[in-house]
Amino acid sequence: MARFIEFTGGDVEAYLQSQEKKDLLRFITCGSVDDGKSTLIGRLLYEAKMLFEDQLTALEADSKKMGTQGGNLDFALLVDGLAAEREQGITIDVAYRAFTTDKRKFIVADTPGHEQYTRNMATGASTADLAIILIDARKGVLTQTRRHTFICTLLGIRHLVVAVNKMDLMDYRQDVFARVDEDYRSFARSLGATDITVIPISALAGDNVIARSANMAWYHGSTLMAHLETVPVGDTLDSQPFRLPVQWVNRPDQNFRGFSGTVVSGSVKPGDPITVMPSARTSTVARVVTYDGELPEGVAGQSLTVTLADEIDVSRGDVLCAGGDPVEVSDQFEVEILWMGDEPMLPGRSYVIKAGAATVPGSLEELKYKVNVNTMEHVAAKSLALNEIGVCNLELDRAIAFAPYAENRHLGSFIVIDRFFNTTVGMGLMRFALRRAANIHWQAVDVHKAARARLAGQKPAVLWFTGLSGAGKSTIANLVEKKLHALGHMTYLLDGDNIRHGLNRDLGFTDADRVENIRRVAEVSRLMVDAGLIVLVSFISPFRSERLMAREMLDPGEFIEVFVDTSLAEAEKRDVKGLYAKARRGEIMHFTGISSPYEKPENPEIRIDTVSLPSEAAAEGIVAYLAEKGRLSKA
Repeated sequence: MARFIEFTGGDVEAYLQSQEKKDLLRFITCGSVDDGKSTLIGRLLYEAKMLFEDQLTALEADSKKMGTQGGNLDFALLVDGLAAEREQGITIDVAYRAFTTDKRKFIVADTPGHEQYTRNMATGASTADLAIILIDARKGVLTQTRRHTFICTLLGIRHLVVAVNKMDLMDYRQDVFARVDEDYRSFARSLGATDITVIPISALAGDNVIARSANMAWYHGSTLMAHLETVPVGDTLDSQPFRLPVQWVNRPDQNFRGFSGTVVSGSVKPGDPITVMPSARTSTVARVVTYDGELPEGVAGQSLTVTLADEIDVSRGDVLCAGGDPVEVSDQFEVEILWMGDEPMLPGRSYVIKAGAATVPGSLEELKYKVNVNTMEHVAAKSLALNEIGVCNLELDRAIAFAPYAENRHLGSFIVIDRFFNTTVGMGLMRFALRRAANIHWQAVDVHKAARARLAGQKPAVLWFTGLSGAGKSTIANLVEKKLHALGHMTYLLDGDNIRHGLNRDLGFTDADRVENIRRVAEVSRLMVDAGLIVLVSFISPFRSERLMAREMLDPGEFIEVFVDTSLAEAEKRDVKGLYAKARRGEIMHFTGISSPYEKPENPEIRIDTVSLPSEAAAEGIVAYLAEKGRLSKA
């Protein structure tokens, strides 16, 4: 506490008031494992006198107990707070620390260097204005250095500071520093980075961190702290058009209806004209309100509530825009993706896309390329693995308001969420809307689904048969169609093997191809339901995500999942083609149940145990189910 009182000059009130006038720099530290990121931040906190006496006492005790500096102060322990981090000596999670100097306030994010935790590094970089990229002088520029630099430039961080650390271990040699400087600048230029500052330091010894080092008299640039205090934080958000993504429709009582969120650019005041996107409805700002009362004007970075003069429809995920300058609207984009999931990205699979406050189902379509972070080469690929970066198209189920990431990082970024496990598996940046999205519109037709269904004397539906190979799907589906045909109903059977002779002949059996296989069949099924037919689909369809996608394409009640439940052992007994035996010998790759997973339905409408129930009886039961649900009567 004494250090803090000394730092404030004893007048805490005056000190707090002075902090309100300082600008704020958000920065991250990143780089490869054990480059000294946590040590550097600890050193900055220590030198800035932002530690209380009890923190110093704890640091001294922890340094003796678990430090790596032979009993001397181990500054990394100030940031590595997780037990696992201290045990392994690496950073795992993003650690945020705030400190201040006479000239500026800072929020720093210490991000992990290990490749496994690249997703956490990207999280810290998403809000930063500057990145300190640490490089171990002994190792030089590594793959993770390149990956982190690429992510920083991808996320629009303009100021890059390269701290060539551990110069003390290389006898403070100028030639070592010069080699790292040249290698890094050569790579960074290929990314289009121009604002690069390279500083030789020793985070542990303090060389060139706060004070200039006598050990490196050959270096004539600024110290790290001096650069952080003086680098321009050009806040262009205030000069941009007003944008407020609506996070909450605020209606505490019948007399108040406002729209709450954080202003991501521009300013707003009562009387300003407003356009709500994507609906394009217009109104005028009536009031600008915060918890502390009304404001004459709201500016970028403020969280506030706006009320409008007119009662127009505004929902969470909409964007309030300056009246004469609305954002774009689209449901298809070209995007850059950083994949963060342990399972690979599968083009065509349905994910949840969260862009700002809008949450929309969507899919990432076929990759255009992925990026080799060492050479920046564009490499052909069908999927992305953990920490890989690529470019593809994003298709959403409905249009959203957005701005290209290069214009506004808040309105041009999104995350990808797994629909079943609710985990974040990717993050992306919108480059631009696809032109085809603006050129394609639904064509109105006079003969609709209900009319076709009445003519057929039935209510259309999809019977989706799923199960292992050899479970009996095709046999039962064929029997059901014969019975429905005999009753005078119009049907069509889509069988997995038959479809691969034509529509899907270009697809293999990888997970990515299986996803596309089901996506195409689901689209065909939807068209046939629109034609008024009862469609029988007999596919293994091993993944829940794709079966859910097929279900959501149809109206409620039209998708009937039939789980043909047979154990793997029983399916292998019935294998007259010997496919399971070949798969067991490794002669068939990606075989469901052996080398590729099958995800059982959790709540199917119909479950059939083909071990105890004959196929004929199963088919009769399915027809009875359709009759009970009213599917065999006129629509």
